Amino acid sequence: MKFRRQRTDDVTVNLTPLIDVVFLLLIFFMVSTTFTRETQLSVDLPEAKGQVKEAQQEEIEILIDEAGRFRVNGQGLVDDRMRTLQAAIYKISAGDTTMPLIITADAQAAHEDVVRAMDAAGQMGFVHLSITTRQPAGDANGG
Repeated sequence: MKFRRQRTDDVTVNLTPLIDVVFLLLIFFMVSTTFTRETQLSVDLPEAKGQVKEAQQEEIEILIDEAGRFRVNGQGLVDDRMRTLQAAIYKISAGDTTMPLIITADAQAAHEDVVRAMDAAGQMGFVHLSITTRQPAGDANGG
């Protein structure tokens, strides 16, 4: 018996569909990727114009220096924790939350320290809160 030899075809993989899929994926990722633009925030701080408020006899003044240390009505605190600040405020106010509270911060003081003082006063229930500012250099004489 004679068997006929079967022809074996060369086994090859057609790469054309594979290349098409890779290009489609590449295009998809290029289109769907968001490109972030790094920008800088430009802040113009407001100038404060107005009448100078006369000092009242009963008020609480929190002073914040550039290092972040607090003074309440001129008295330094033993540490910079919020509880210590609240205890000093309570000692002066004797629980009267209707007293005006003034925050005076150094221009180089961290924003975090000012917010901490505001938060301490807000948690205690103070609603008459003022932040001191200075007149712009050109407006010292009203013009």
